[in-house]
Amino acid sequence: MAHKKGAGSTRNGRESHSKRLGVKIYGGQLAIAGNIIIRQRGTVHYPGLNVGMGRDHTLFALTDGIVEFKKFKNDKSKVNILPLKLKYL
Repeated sequence: MAHKKGAGSTRNGRESHSKRLGVKIYGGQLAIAGNIIIRQRGTVHYPGLNVGMGRDHTLFALTDGIVEFKKFKNDKSKVNILPLKLKYL
């Protein structure tokens, strides 16, 4: 019996790098304009007030503020940014 495999195809080689998807800034946390809030595949969460969506469905902050997650029709999730009220002295 042969103790070495032949020069056939390998069973390995399918591993891909993880894409680091998920929520990056949670509800109640401060987001600065341009910050990525969620990286996702497809629209699991939808953009709301002061939130933009990139072509790969990444949600990002358009203004500075507090992140808020809301449920709307058919149990879908929407992400809003509640702007900060800053007072200058």
